[in-house]
Amino acid sequence: MAGRRYGLLQNNRVVSFSVTAIKYRAQEQTGEHLSAKKINVHEHAVLNISTAEHITVSSGEQFQIQDLVAGDILGQGEFEFALYRSTNIRWQQLSVDKIARAKLKQQKPRCIWFTGLSGSGKSTIANLLEKRLYDKKLHTYLLDGDNLRHGLNRDLGFTEADRVENIRRVAEVARLMVDAGLIVLASFISPYSAERQMARKLFAEGEFIEIFVDTPLNECEQRDVKGLYAKARRGELKNFTGIDSPYESPEHPEIHLLTSHQSAETCVAQVIKFLEID
Repeated sequence: MAGRRYGLLQNNRVVSFSVTAIKYRAQEQTGEHLSAKKINVHEHAVLNISTAEHITVSSGEQFQIQDLVAGDILGQGEFEFALYRSTNIRWQQLSVDKIARAKLKQQKPRCIWFTGLSGSGKSTIANLLEKRLYDKKLHTYLLDGDNLRHGLNRDLGFTEADRVENIRRVAEVARLMVDAGLIVLASFISPYSAERQMARKLFAEGEFIEIFVDTPLNECEQRDVKGLYAKARRGELKNFTGIDSPYESPEHPEIHLLTSHQSAETCVAQVIKFLEID
């Protein structure tokens, strides 16, 4: 799936890579080139990939594709050629770096990532937290799932492939904002553990704080201020997380908020305590 990270197993070495584009899927009977957003088991396709570190490849060389979370082998591939841009693009060294920007703002830049079902209270808690941080004269920015779909991600739907790309874009934006020295609050359902792990790996150790806003599905449905769960139950809204699309709960979040037992204010106090902000 484009945007998701996998492992490239080559000569007993595993290198992380992402699918940057699915060029086409080959129709099994005719060999016809078909457009696709994901490649399923036993299907053949031509992809562009980008590895996390330099590797040496030769045309026709084979490799295996590994699930980075479960460790399962998902399929195999064969290199056609290296893209020229992979060797022509270099990181531009800048005089002002993240440390200098953070020092100017007198704060520790971080990405605070809220994940949970629709209606769990993510946006409410994130909004209240930003207000508390703002009152403490800290420099913040809140990235909200609904708001970004009005602009940056307006071209994306809610299929699994589109959700993967949605989180990939958000994570890259959050990384740039942390590099600018900001405390970034990201409030997204982000249902798949693979994408949350991808986001985490964009940041330095300790910069990414995953907050699981844990609210039972039935309680989220009772809140349902937007009427989305009701539409999903009637079949009017497809690919809705918790109904006909899965949510993979975090196994080891930095902060676990139980909103059925805690008020939004109590949740925010718990986050601020973790951040060690006076």
